[in-house]
Amino acid sequence: MPTLHNPLGWVLSAGQRARLVEIARQHGVTIIEDASYAYLAEDAPPPLAMLAPEATVYVSGLSKSVATGLRVGFVAAPPELVPALEGAIRSTTWNTPALTAAIARRWLDDGTVERLEVRKREDARRRQALASQVLAGLPGIAHPSSYFRWLPLARDSRPDRIVAALARRRVAVATAEPFATTPAVPQALRLALGSVGHAELRDALAAVRHEVERDVFR
Repeated sequence: MPTLHNPLGWVLSAGQRARLVEIARQHGVTIIEDASYAYLAEDAPPPLAMLAPEATVYVSGLSKSVATGLRVGFVAAPPELVPALEGAIRSTTWNTPALTAAIARRWLDDGTVERLEVRKREDARRRQALASQVLAGLPGIAHPSSYFRWLPLARDSRPDRIVAALARRRVAVATAEPFATTPAVPQALRLALGSVGHAELRDALAAVRHEVERDVFR
């Protein structure tokens, strides 16, 4: 995820992308570029698929940028990989319902997708600003227009205990475990800022702050 990494919100610079492509070419590695959240980052460098089209499988869709129910995805890949990808799609999801595909095609053509993406970027910025306000003083890692936030915790914190306490208050957050790529799982929480209204989000973030600070002094 070179553009709007989930859950850290990082956007690789042009130099970092060039280096990544260089390494992939050197070792004959195929790059799988997940662009699910790329629409949220304005003025990002070109995708890896433009830098190395012969070595990159670019994957994205409309369920994140438009609507959860619009389950339409797409893949751009080197020609020699297309038959294998088509076979994998047929053996798993088969195809997208015709009505859903027709809606997606029309909204792409008439500018609806572009308009909705603009509105979502604006909404995400407001939600991140709200999170920064409520969680002021706590460490946080996030892109200013993303729908998620990474909240590092103290070394002696118990993320599972914080998650359980928040669940009792009907607030759902994730620990770092589902996102960890190393045996040692980071001490952190992943906060999702979308779905609920702004007032409810403020209350939920206040609950997160309360339980995190309470765990530190327990």
